[in-house]
Amino acid sequence: MGSLKKRRKAKMNKHKRRKRRRMHRHKKRTWQV
Repeated sequence: MGSLKKRRKAKMNKHKRRKRRRMHRHKKRTWQV
């Protein structure tokens, strides 16, 4: 059970990181325009 909880946390972290990275890229694009 512990392994599953750890794996779920890692997946959530990865998803959150991806969303944050996409937002940063969008902001940078707006600056360039």
